Formats: sequence, structure tokens, C-alpha cells
Amino acid sequence: MRPEEFTDVHYEVEEDNHAVITIDRPERMNSFRGRTVDELISAFKHAWADRRVAAVVLTAAGERAFCTGGDVKERAETGGYGETEWGTFEIERLHRIIRDIPKPVIAAVNGIAIGGGHVLHVLCDLTVACEEATFAQSGPRVGSFDAGFGTAYLARVVGEKRARQIWFLLDRYDAATAERWGLVNEVVPREQLLETARGYARKIGSYSPTAIRFLKHSFNADSDHLGGISHLAFDGLEQFVHSEEGMEGARAFAEKRPPDFRRFR
Repeated sequence: MRPEEFTDVHYEVEEDNHAVITIDRPERMNSFRGRTVDELISAFKHAWADRRVAAVVLTAAGERAFCTGGDVKERAETGGYGETEWGTFEIERLHRIIRDIPKPVIAAVNGIAIGGGHVLHVLCDLTVACEEATFAQSGPRVGSFDAGFGTAYLARVVGEKRARQIWFLLDRYDAATAERWGLVNEVVPREQLLETARGYARKIGSYSPTAIRFLKHSFNADSDHLGGISHLAFDGLEQFVHSEEGMEGARAFAEKRPPDFRRFR
């Protein structure tokens, strides 16, 4: 898939130094469907192969949301996330490529990062957030979960107690709290967000690419065993989201009502 064929994502190489990948579905709060995930994977592959690219900035269109995860409304209406290139929903593959690309990935969080969107920024090597950004998980509220990198790796980032708080209580946290917890590296005014992320990329681009590549692999090595847990979790999730309990969360979200999970206890 070539960047010029993208409909959900914008890809651009800037200054012969870094790639900027933008999720471009602001009308759906930059949630991802199957095609969005396919395009993100393709964009990261192009950045991986392009020798000009020293780092990747991942951001989103508009000012409301960075990413709100899977398109729950589409799942409620169709039972899935729409057509994909290979007939499978490749979100786990996207997680892997963010970790495996031998170039640092910098999340520039421009708004709400919730659910699967929260997981995406956690997986990035660095995160810059605007002052208006908010962070949260939503899985148990909408009949979903991420029991792989989205939980166990999150605990590496913020600690066990905070990770459990994020997943069990589903509260929203502002950018200042996220920075205090170590969930983001820096909080800046909105108008400085992309330039700050680009500044990180320019600085990385001035360093030895081989050293950076080995450093990223070394950081990942300590938590790569979580990939096995991720496989297990996503296979379970595939079964769960089609169950009555999973669909109750999706239907409630689409119908703008509180879910009723009492009968599943």
C-alpha cells in the first residue's frame, strides 16, 4: 500500500530527517477501523525502509483526540472493524512494528488518548503531550481489554499500582498528572506540540543511527516476553468481543447509554 493511496492516515517525510504519521479521522475522534490499522502499518514500514528517516512522529488530526482506540460504533453496527487488506484486524501487528522499527517513535498527543489510542502512545518510545491532552483506558466499559503490552508494559512505565488504577477505575487523567506519573516525557502548549516532537526527532537524527538502533533493541529486550502474553490476550479478545457480554459494551456505547453487565457476573 502506497502513501498516496491512504484515506485514513497521512504520511510525510520532513527535512530528510523524520517521518510524520498522522491519524486522519477527526470526525470519528481518530478511532481506528481495519483500514486505518493497515495504513498505519504501511506507513511505519515506509519509515523503516527510508534511510532519510531517523525517527518517527505519530500524531493525529484536529484538536479533540489523539486516538480513541478501535471504532466501537462500527463494531456495534457491523460486528467488526471493516474490511482489511488481508482479512484480519492487524492491531497486534501494529503494536509490534512500533516496538520493532529500529528508529525511535515519538507520540505527539494532541487531545484525548483513550483505550487503544492510549496503548499506542504507551508503546511509543517517547511522548510529548499538549496541555489539553487527557489519558484514560476504557476497555471494561465498552466490552474490550488489552491484556498484553497495554497492561503489563504499562505497569513497567508507571508502576503496578498506577497501571491497575488506570485499568480498574477508568478515570481520565490530565497531562500534568500523566507527566508526574512518568506516562509522558513533556507537556507543552498546543502550538508548540509538533515543533517539540520534531525537535526530538532532529536531535535523534544528529546521533549515530547504529547506536540508536542497538539502544532501542536493548530497551525492548527486557520486555519482549510480553509479546507471548499479547498473542494469548488478543486470541481471547477475538472470542470475547463477539460474545453477548462484549457486544453489550459496544451496543451501549453506540446507543449512548450505560452498559448493563450485571447479568454476566
